[in-house]
Amino acid sequence: MILVTVGGQVAFDRLVKTVDAWAEEAGREDLFFQILDGSYTPTHGTWQRKVDPIEFEARLAEADAIVSHAGMGTTLRALALSKPLLVMPRRAALGEQRNDHQLATARRLAESGRAHVAMDECELAERLRDIDSLEPLGTIGARASESLLRAIREFANGGAA
Repeated sequence: MILVTVGGQVAFDRLVKTVDAWAEEAGREDLFFQILDGSYTPTHGTWQRKVDPIEFEARLAEADAIVSHAGMGTTLRALALSKPLLVMPRRAALGEQRNDHQLATARRLAESGRAHVAMDECELAERLRDIDSLEPLGTIGARASESLLRAIREFANGGAA
């Protein structure tokens, strides 16, 4: 199953439409879309607007691949579960976000080799053609490193560990 998620805050019709068009072309129905209040509803696979956290975690665990916006929640969970992850960032210029922090996230994920990245619909459609052969590009632990925790404690305590 391919999990397509727009995250928990804002719809992302551009992502959903692109994946749905690919599914039609490829004859795929093994998709689950989480779309929030998007105006576009997919016609291939199944979809829900909202998914409660327990069900979402189960869908993440059973997914063969995850297609998502470049949000940190989904990205971190996909990396923790060592799932193939394909992200496309929202764009502020298209009214999908207040700023382009997802562009920066997508670039960093690509540079670090942690996720498969498509910067626009054309790239997403191309990368979807190889979705069944995508490999996980990295994994992370369930907890922050001790050095990061120590640095946060220092910062929170005004420089004193």
